[in-house]
Amino acid sequence: MATPSDNMKINSDRLWDSLMEMAKIAPGVAGGCNRQTLTDADNEGRHLFKKWCEEAGCSMGVDTMGNMFARREGTNPDALPVYVGSHLDTQPTGGKYDGVLGVLGGLEIVRSLNDLNVQTKHPIVVVNWTNEEGTRFSPAMLASGVFAGVIDQDYAYSRQDHEGKVFGEELKRIGWVGDEPVGARKMHALFELHIEQGPILEAENKEIGVVTHGQGLRWIECTVTGKGQHTGSTPMRMRRNAGRGLAQITELVHEIAMKHQPNAVGAIGQIDIYPNSRNIIPEKAVFTVDFRSHELDTMEGMVAELLDKAPGICEALGCTFEWEDVGHFDPPAFNEDCVKAVRQAAERLGYSHMDIISGAGHDACWVNQVAPTSMVMCPCVDGLSHNEAEEISQDWAEAGTNVLLHAVVEMAEIVE
Repeated sequence: MATPSDNMKINSDRLWDSLMEMAKIAPGVAGGCNRQTLTDADNEGRHLFKKWCEEAGCSMGVDTMGNMFARREGTNPDALPVYVGSHLDTQPTGGKYDGVLGVLGGLEIVRSLNDLNVQTKHPIVVVNWTNEEGTRFSPAMLASGVFAGVIDQDYAYSRQDHEGKVFGEELKRIGWVGDEPVGARKMHALFELHIEQGPILEAENKEIGVVTHGQGLRWIECTVTGKGQHTGSTPMRMRRNAGRGLAQITELVHEIAMKHQPNAVGAIGQIDIYPNSRNIIPEKAVFTVDFRSHELDTMEGMVAELLDKAPGICEALGCTFEWEDVGHFDPPAFNEDCVKAVRQAAERLGYSHMDIISGAGHDACWVNQVAPTSMVMCPCVDGLSHNEAEEISQDWAEAGTNVLLHAVVEMAEIVE
């Protein structure tokens, strides 16, 4: 198997131009993007990606979850493909790079191999996974979860957004229900390039993160129910304030996570208060607790402590507590050979690098259960992500994509 030469590089300007062109679709109000899954904007972004892939000589396949697969043929059509990609959907106040860099970096690999007239034994497939963010339809990484067989497709199709719109109906509405059964594709390997979404690489002055593990995740949707009453005429001692339950559980979540430093995090991010009126004591609070750790026992212990203590907190306030598991995956350890390919690519190309654990969930975390998988990370400014101010440099994007190119090509095997 031939090793990629040191001078095999991507076209940095073309990659950057593609990122900026995709960012023009559904721009946010503060420099980022609002291209939520299965919206008209998502549809527009998908069509642009498809156009670029077809111009690069790829054939496009789509499965029944709307996952897009752009295939560059190898010299052996029977060889299992090497997959590379991420997602094009964004948060409501998302940046221009989260997920998108991984998809368009994969496309740039195909374009660069075309430019260099390099053939590989294994086909290379660039994938855009549907609904990675989970912000409109929970849980996150929905379509890759169905692909990996850990989420039922009927369940996925039934998910509703805050307006009551249904995932399956919205997928059909924008025209991206494919005819391939989900999960029918087999993979030789999968690589995902992503911005770090945290501050470690920038703080350590490293260009590349070699991702060895991912954090596991538990999303616990909690409902505290009290009694809605007038804020002015209800004595303090007679109140059943769901807002107090939310406040005290917020502090509990912080205390639980702090007990397990540095190997765990926890917070409450999504909150809905009812009836959300200035002069009515909250009668109900619905919020999601997000616990993460790369240690399964730690993560499960945090959830157990929450569910042990939260009901008592609410009972003392005259409120009730209910909960539902709305998202979870166990901590993945990525494939050693794939991790090695990423590390060797960074060394071969002379990029500073370090091993890192992904603090965020990614599609690769699910696919890791059915195929050899790893990730490449590049820094982002101040570790900021899921924010319109999210930013990376062109040099960082180039370095990450060059490492991705070398790792993918090594697995796909250059044909001399």
